[in-house]
Amino acid sequence: MNDTAILLVGHGSRNRDGNAEILRFAAQWRERHPAWRIETCFIEHAEVLLDAGLDRAAQGARRVLVIPFILNAAGHVKMELPAAIEAARARHPAVSFACARHLGMGREILKVLQGQLDRLMQALDMPDPQTTGVILLGRGSSDAGANGELAKMARWLFEDNDFELVDLAFTGVTWPRLESVVQRHARLGMSQLAIVPVYLFTGVLMERIKAQVARLRGQYPQIAFALGGHFGFDKGVFELLDGKLAGIGLSEGGLLECDGCKYRQAAEAEHLHDHSHTHVLHPDHGHHPHGHDHPAHA
Repeated sequence: MNDTAILLVGHGSRNRDGNAEILRFAAQWRERHPAWRIETCFIEHAEVLLDAGLDRAAQGARRVLVIPFILNAAGHVKMELPAAIEAARARHPAVSFACARHLGMGREILKVLQGQLDRLMQALDMPDPQTTGVILLGRGSSDAGANGELAKMARWLFEDNDFELVDLAFTGVTWPRLESVVQRHARLGMSQLAIVPVYLFTGVLMERIKAQVARLRGQYPQIAFALGGHFGFDKGVFELLDGKLAGIGLSEGGLLECDGCKYRQAAEAEHLHDHSHTHVLHPDHGHHPHGHDHPAHA
């Protein structure tokens, strides 16, 4: 790893505390792996953005491993990050760039969410799950696949527990919003509500969620509310990143799902990129057929 730089790419927040938490996470990750060179940058709302971060990582390195430190992928991860990596390759032809997939919504994140939910149930003094509603609360995206990833998490939690209601809500862009889902749970007679924000770090939206729940407590005094927090420092997140790094560190591949894809490049030129397509294998298409299953940045 001496000639390899790892670039952790956060989304970036207008709330300085959120960006500071990602830098603190990177510092803790370095403590776990003192021999690794770990750099950080952000897609927006920060001092060090993609181009500068890629350039910094490339200095003195033969290889840069890019890890999108984002739960769900929408336009930033699907379009801007691969384009930035292509530009960095042109600026640093002697450096190899590989990119992992974003964190995603898999079993590792499900385990983290389950831990959050277990702690909320303890905070409610372990009530009957049949009278306790669960709401997964995500950022929301114009990308249907990204919203669907949160729906998958809600279904998996339902399958693994005894709750009568496991719903999802979004803080913006799409529907339903938290207030309408709480209203539905109240109509259906839930006595407790466990609200699980699906956010890695603090930020403007996490502060907004706290204010919304404070208002909802006043509107529904008959319901006991338990609100979770962001979970970026959970040990499961460190383990997930370790696993991703091992995956892309073993080969020269490890491409982000749309990195180097000619269909993405053509769509980029036309400002039309529908990731519901499935690639068809053509003689001049260098990679195997695959359907895109992209989840929204967190």
